[in-house]
Amino acid sequence: MKSRVGVGIIGFGTVGSGVVKLLRQNADEVRRRLGMPLDLVKVADLDLKWDRGVTVPPDLLTTDANEVLTHPAVDVVVELIGGLDPAKRFILTAMARGKHVVTANKALLAVAGEELFAAAAAHGVDFEFEGSVGGGIPIIRALKEGLSANRIESIYGIINGTSNFILSKMTDEGKAFTDVLAEAQAAGYAEADPASDVEGWDSANKLAILVALAVGTPVDLKAIYTQGITSITPLDIAFAREFGYRLKLLAIAKVQQGAIEARVHPTMIPEDYLLAQVNGVFNAVYITGDFIGPCLFYGRGAGDYPTASAVVSDLIAIGRDIQKGVSGRVPPGSYPVEGRRHLRLLAMEDITSWYYLRFMALDLPGVLSTIAGVLGKYNISISSVIQKGRKAGGPVPLVMMTHRALERDVRQALAEIDAMPIVSDKTMLIRVEGGED
Repeated sequence: MKSRVGVGIIGFGTVGSGVVKLLRQNADEVRRRLGMPLDLVKVADLDLKWDRGVTVPPDLLTTDANEVLTHPAVDVVVELIGGLDPAKRFILTAMARGKHVVTANKALLAVAGEELFAAAAAHGVDFEFEGSVGGGIPIIRALKEGLSANRIESIYGIINGTSNFILSKMTDEGKAFTDVLAEAQAAGYAEADPASDVEGWDSANKLAILVALAVGTPVDLKAIYTQGITSITPLDIAFAREFGYRLKLLAIAKVQQGAIEARVHPTMIPEDYLLAQVNGVFNAVYITGDFIGPCLFYGRGAGDYPTASAVVSDLIAIGRDIQKGVSGRVPPGSYPVEGRRHLRLLAMEDITSWYYLRFMALDLPGVLSTIAGVLGKYNISISSVIQKGRKAGGPVPLVMMTHRALERDVRQALAEIDAMPIVSDKTMLIRVEGGED
């Protein structure tokens, strides 16, 4: 019977230092819950000079990750360097040496999750990654265990705090995207290069993981339609409010007839929806199961402490397995390898949605009927219209909300309309969830 669990960390950055702080500060609580301590054995990072706000004995520190991977007292390797390589190599090496692994590496899981799930099963080790989606929100464990009796029907996620902060500020203060982005960077909520967040890539990585766990299928990250928030304007946010909607960057998955919708894009949702009330840097995941119905998971989606909380919860879960002499009790991919199946991801052109369309149309007689005629030609029905301002002969915003329509039809209609001289700019399209037919 083991009397402690040895932990080795590769990556002593923001999250890694948060993990060390938590292990120190809550050592007694962890010991009470686990029945034995989680002992920090080795910490590796290429740069050990900067102050992390936590003191680690020098003999525990190394710049060589192999000292973590080969240390006989390390039972669990925690990979927190991010990226694809060498992170994947470190994880596979650890597994091959019989060491359990914890990671928060969403990018790696999104592209190599199936390979890592199979490697963990082949080597008989545990592989946990609660911190990869939603920071401290326990959504991974909920999908793998708490909701495992259900067929998951849909997922709606606000899973990027930077984009949610920006859209919340734009909505509440009427500011432009570039101005709020600068505020987010100054506050530390956005990176110097914010592309992964504001272009939707980070959300797409996380959605790929959620779908892989929710329905037990490999997901091709490239097949997830991904659109960011950089083109959103205060004008569109103001029109959304007039229609009773708020604008969020949503990660959406829906299971239907053996196929899956998986998409990330700005989305208007009714302002009385719970997700519409999720503001600032907070995250939320709204899941519907066939027996449980809808359930919402909400909390801080990033940062050193929330993610450290998730990482240490994984360490405790593995420690419990070690204590009982078992591993692989819960398959890392939610389904055992033999139970996973390939489901088709729908092309974006094949999905249906409601749509917000803003045309910059010339203020001339007959323009509205001309645009409506083209939409009707492609089976797109209009539910409501707003036209504001007068600018004789000049462009003014003409906004329409549609009934449910096929994406392919909408794209074809807009290509025809945008080529007409009656509009001065490309049409703004924003998809709507919770619309009315």
